[in-house]
Amino acid sequence: MTVGHELEKITALKLFHNHMTIELVNPFFEYGTKEGNRLVSLFRQEIFEEVSKSDLYGMIFTYVWALDQQADWDFVENVCNVFESKGGEVFFVELEADGEERLRRNKSPHRLEHKPTKRNIEWSEHDLKVTMEKHRLNSFASEITKENYLKINNTNLGAEEVAQIVKEKFQL
Repeated sequence: MTVGHELEKITALKLFHNHMTIELVNPFFEYGTKEGNRLVSLFRQEIFEEVSKSDLYGMIFTYVWALDQQADWDFVENVCNVFESKGGEVFFVELEADGEERLRRNKSPHRLEHKPTKRNIEWSEHDLKVTMEKHRLNSFASEITKENYLKINNTNLGAEEVAQIVKEKFQL
């Protein structure tokens, strides 16, 4: 999300980070509940559909992809199809950081400002640790075969620097 905000500043792209829908639904139905998941999925799908038909330059969507879960692969493929079926291009940027750095960033003021559900630090850290243990969050070499794909280890890079790399690589 932080890299997405920086990329939004230096391009004409609009940021749609994954927590925008989670935070919208959460006051009514907690994250992970059947109702909450259904509404988050519906809102995301509708936003994708409308953006794909619009004259917007494009959008940035952030997502924690559990690469060991077929449902996540199916979701990503569906999102690609929404845009590609209307002539759009999809660019993949995979960010990789070590676990210690991810835990440090999890408490950053910027993240907590934009993701209220993460403000319970104890719960958020536990959730992050469980997610990192339970799922494979980074791809194997050559696993993602999309033409427009870039993997960056940003453990020691700032968000502005990563955004600039992405902008230049894809000529955004």
